[in-house]
Parts: sequence; structure tokens; C-alpha cells
Amino acid sequence: MGQYKGIKLLLVDDEPNIVQFLELGLTNEGYEVQTANDGMAAVAVAGQFRPHVVILDVMMPGMNGFEVCRMLKKSDNAAIIMLTAKDEVDDRVKGLTLGADDYMMKPFSFEELLARIQARIRNQFPNLFGEVVAGLFRIDDRRKEISFDGRVLELSPTEYELLKFLVINQGLVLSKAMILDKVWGYDFGGEENIVEVYIRSLREKLNDREHRRIRTLRGAGYRLDVS
Repeated sequence: MGQYKGIKLLLVDDEPNIVQFLELGLTNEGYEVQTANDGMAAVAVAGQFRPHVVILDVMMPGMNGFEVCRMLKKSDNAAIIMLTAKDEVDDRVKGLTLGADDYMMKPFSFEELLARIQARIRNQFPNLFGEVVAGLFRIDDRRKEISFDGRVLELSPTEYELLKFLVINQGLVLSKAMILDKVWGYDFGGEENIVEVYIRSLREKLNDREHRRIRTLRGAGYRLDVS
């Protein structure tokens, strides 16, 4: 719990039961939490509270989550995780286009939400931790080094960024398209197969011949397991 002291989360949802449940759980994890039950209140609270992560419901009366996301991204560096009751591709694309950093569909598990919050913090605010430690992995972003089981890995700049992305999002399934966007950039004009080439190289450096560390989920992408 101590590692999250000083990390601020803003919960925005018009369903009191959801807000109460999440506020209690996240506070117990050690986060500093504030809440808002509509879009206008969310913008006002964010302006004073300066959260690191905003958990933002899409469907709210008055100002919806998309508008709140657009306004927050104009003036704040907070990571935004959007929540939706519908599995609509258009909604996800709209939210991500407006600057949302992640998307979850209701109902969701509290454990998955925790994992996604932690991933966003490690990715956007690494200095809050100094070093990121996940299982046998240790990331020192200031020195651009990743250690595995006490051994500093010899990585090219792209291998470093790819492995860092995998470790930060440990336990989550990452598609090739998502990896290309986050590691190579949205304007990358090459083939998706480049991801397979770099994954193969990382497996060799991790001595992961059995693919137990970096797992391939056919048709879905890759998942890194740190334990």
C-alpha cells in the first residue's frame, strides 16, 4: 500500500453504488481518491485536485465522458481510463481519439481495474516510483535499463521500449496493433510482422524458449507474465 501514497485518482460516475465501491477499494490500496458524479463537477475537481489518473464513465447526464475527456486533455497530463456499459467499437475509437489512455467495459473486475491503473501510472509517471519493479523485472527509465533476475539485459532502443511496454502492462493482452502504436508510433508504415521479430529477440534474451514469460494468444496478441 505504501508505494501508492501520494498518487491521486479521480472517480467520475453518476452511479453512487459504483463510486462508493471503487472509492473504498482504491483508498484501501493506498491511493488518494476524490469523486465527482457529473461532468461539470469532474472538470472543477480535476482543476484543483490535479489527479494522476481519472476513471471516467462515458454515459452521464449533462456533459458526457467524451466531453470531459476532451476538456481534461487540453490542460492536464492525467491518464484517463474510460468506462462504458456498451462494447461499442465506435465509442472506444472516439474516446481514444479524444486522448483517453485506456478503455474498460462494465461490468469489470476490481483486480483488472487495479492492473490498468498501475499500468497507466508506471507508463506516464515513472518518476513516482523511481524504479518500476515487477516480479523478476526492474526498469530504470532514467538509465534506460531493464534488469531480469538481477541481470541487466543488453537491449536495442526499440527492444527496450517494447519490453518496457510489456512489463508495464504485465498480465494484460496487448494486440500487435496496440504495440505498434505505442512502441513504433501511429505513423509507422511497416508491417505488423516486425512485432514478431522483436518478440522473438526478447524471448532469446530472456531465455524464454518455452514462451512462458512472453505468451502468444492466437488472434489476440501477447501477454507478459512476471511471476
